Amino acid sequence: MSKQELRDAGLKVTSPRVSILHLLEQRKNAHMTAEEIYKTLLAAGDEIGLATIYRVLSQFEEAGLVTRHNFEEGKSVFERNRGGHHDHMVCLDTGKVIEFVNEDIERLQHAVAEAQGYDLDGHSMVLFVRPKPKS
Repeated sequence: MSKQELRDAGLKVTSPRVSILHLLEQRKNAHMTAEEIYKTLLAAGDEIGLATIYRVLSQFEEAGLVTRHNFEEGKSVFERNRGGHHDHMVCLDTGKVIEFVNEDIERLQHAVAEAQGYDLDGHSMVLFVRPKPKS
């Protein structure tokens, strides 16, 4: 993450923006709520208000720096937008989010859209899973 990246996105470089983006950069494959970001930054000594975190995350989303997901009702999680596409699995027991890419699924989604007379412009797929019982 660079301060130039914030400038390139049309955002002023501020301490809260740098701290939040840096945290999301550090946490590879992390999907964090605004509250989790708040608690993590607070524990690290960054006193950034929760309202500021929500505002910055909205700005980042609009600028394409983060992606918002709503895996559970009323709960948004954010991840750093690193380009490229991936899908998600969410463990219903633990809440853990697992990223994956499957070329067979991607091809099938395009084929389904084409069979219906459409070109696929994008998609979001989330699989809700539970660990297999141990035998």
